[in-house]
Amino acid sequence: MLEPMQFGDERATPYPTVTDFVEAFNEEVHSLYLLSFLLTADHDRAEQCLVPAIGECVERIDVFTDGARSWTRRRVMKHAIRMIRPAPGHSDYVSLNSLATTAESSPFAAILLLDAFDRFVFVMSILEGQSDQECATLLRCSRRDVMIARVLALTCLASTDPAYAQAGASIREEIA
Repeated sequence: MLEPMQFGDERATPYPTVTDFVEAFNEEVHSLYLLSFLLTADHDRAEQCLVPAIGECVERIDVFTDGARSWTRRRVMKHAIRMIRPAPGHSDYVSLNSLATTAESSPFAAILLLDAFDRFVFVMSILEGQSDQECATLLRCSRRDVMIARVLALTCLASTDPAYAQAGASIREEIA
């Protein structure tokens, strides 16, 4: 006789549930905190940045599951930008000697000592893989500002670790 028709798996949904986000956060909490900390350069601010970003993600059920991870990281970046307000041209560099000395104590110390704008560009473009255009849009600056900041950051970091020196040289060739 006639069998009932099934129109697909009613349990499958292209949208994440709150449980999906909780599982993702449990897996990614250290990575998200590190991203927040590298951007804000302060443990208290990192927490103040991360908590509302997580809250927004839990509230947003309309984000596709496949994009939940990148959307969450983008929310952390946006909160850090609002909190720190990095801007090009406001260099407050510490000396290269203090960068080299501090870098010996922690693998992230040299990054944390960079000027805020250069640090944001470095973290967003090099560590997070955002395009120059995406960085410029999020930071509300020109693509040229992003490229210059990345070269400055890599130049400063190159004084602490030779691996950065090679990356800086290839990027300088790219924009020359």
